[in-house]
Amino acid sequence: MSRFLALCGFAAIVAFSSHSAFAVSLEATPPPSADELGMRPSISATTPAPQLAMTMAPLSEVASTVAFAGPNSRHALGPRVLVRVDISLQRMLVIVDGKTKYDWPVSTARRGYKTPTGFWTPYRMHVMWHSRKYDNAPMPHSIFFNEGYAIHATPYIKRLGTPASHGCVRLHPDNATLLYSLASEYGKASMRVEVMP
Repeated sequence: MSRFLALCGFAAIVAFSSHSAFAVSLEATPPPSADELGMRPSISATTPAPQLAMTMAPLSEVASTVAFAGPNSRHALGPRVLVRVDISLQRMLVIVDGKTKYDWPVSTARRGYKTPTGFWTPYRMHVMWHSRKYDNAPMPHSIFFNEGYAIHATPYIKRLGTPASHGCVRLHPDNATLLYSLASEYGKASMRVEVMP
């Protein structure tokens, strides 16, 4: 019996010293940075041995983080500029920060060609581009969104509102200039192109 009590006492001493060592190492450990999920450790001094507790960062810190998330920030919740092309209506809606700003006629692919449908983030832009596939045709204010397909200005403004292109999305030159300016202001990464059948 005395051997059992001696073993229990030894185990209690080891446990206490381990706990004390943990408490000391915990106090010496610097808190994580504020961007680690908005949580940080705090030491509670109300009990004999310090304990670790997780507390939320103050709301003011979270609000300031969101406030400084600019158009090119990884923290952006969604696209700042949404370009929605409706092939069946031959229309384009431009939505900026959740509000519809523009509604323009477009020309998409005529018979024998296709305009791809889907969702993309533009990957390159050119104030002036010339088609390598179609007789060096000019494509002012081009915003390329999928392989060789782009949104760009056209001189054939009388055809806007009807399918007339080889697959690109054509716009009135004034509208193409405005859309290009929006893409330049907010950045390609903050723009999304949606093409619907």
